[in-house]
Amino acid sequence: MTGVENEEYTIEQTEMTKCPSCGGNAAFDPATGALKCPFCGSERAIEKTQHNTIEHDFLQALEQEDHSWDDEKRVFKCDSCGAETLLDKDKVADFCSFCGSSHIATSSHHAGIKPALVLPFQIPRDEAVDKFKLWIRKRYFAPSKLKKSYTLHTLSGAYIPYWTFDSQTNSAYVVNIGTYYYVTETRTVVEDGKPKQVTEQVRKIRWRTEHGHYRAFYDDVLVKASRNVASGLIDNIEPFQLNGLVDYKTEYLSGFLAEKYSIPLKEGWNDAKEIIDQRIASGIHGQVPGDVVNIVSVSTDYTAITYKHMLLPIWISSFAFNNKIYRFLVNGQTGKVSGKSPVSAVKVSFAVLAVLAIIGIIWFFIQINQ
Repeated sequence: MTGVENEEYTIEQTEMTKCPSCGGNAAFDPATGALKCPFCGSERAIEKTQHNTIEHDFLQALEQEDHSWDDEKRVFKCDSCGAETLLDKDKVADFCSFCGSSHIATSSHHAGIKPALVLPFQIPRDEAVDKFKLWIRKRYFAPSKLKKSYTLHTLSGAYIPYWTFDSQTNSAYVVNIGTYYYVTETRTVVEDGKPKQVTEQVRKIRWRTEHGHYRAFYDDVLVKASRNVASGLIDNIEPFQLNGLVDYKTEYLSGFLAEKYSIPLKEGWNDAKEIIDQRIASGIHGQVPGDVVNIVSVSTDYTAITYKHMLLPIWISSFAFNNKIYRFLVNGQTGKVSGKSPVSAVKVSFAVLAVLAIIGIIWFFIQINQ
């Protein structure tokens, strides 16, 4: 039988999330997109706005440290995995949502740059559990008893930090351009034991070197700002549909956690620059005429660099099987699941033998038909 371990933690409470009917702590409800009181059931709509399109100057941010989120949040750090969780000033963390450890304590670190945008949860907790159960039923190479004997731990909803960057680029490049041409060549082949002269068209390449410039503006280049223990699974639940982004409001985080970015702004830009450089190379290939284009060198000036900090939603949990813990994530917007699961050596062996048998049958029929 599957089960759910009970893990309790205090949900953040502010004047913004206090229930006007009974005074209880209302939490964001992904199913309705409103604040919902778990005690009296009353709901209060959150006005969704999309006005916060202001880009922040990257170079200025490097010169002046931003602690704009400190007035709302305080930092808890897990001594086991190093993940830092941002909670309300009056909230206490009992366990780490990223590794499950109880070794978590208040940190003196600053909360850092306040997010400009948030992608609210759209997948409720119960639906996330259903998505996980469907996912685990499809683990074809897992032990057969897994589907009936795992223990599902509590799901934690968390907002994961991302950076987006804009930049104008001006690149000077050197390329080698190859143009195809064909020559007629004669060679000797052996047919029926006798030499024979044949002619054929052989393709060759004529090379030339050119210099040029490529200009482009890159908008909202998205990079992850987390390196916690669950971050390796996040790539597998992407992409997020960013057209659902709205202005950051405290209400969206009520009942959920937020991770403090562990990849700082400067390092985030370096990651974004790698993505931009790849796009520049692709743009140069598209701009330069030629049958073959090899880039020798590219020198790029990046100007008007701006950034935004945003939060994207995931459900984090784990399940226990044969005294081992396996972590998994559920995309809080799309419901896509990513995780690790046990593998049955017997099932893998049978699959390998089946493939080898099929190859052997194919080889046999090829041999008898020759």
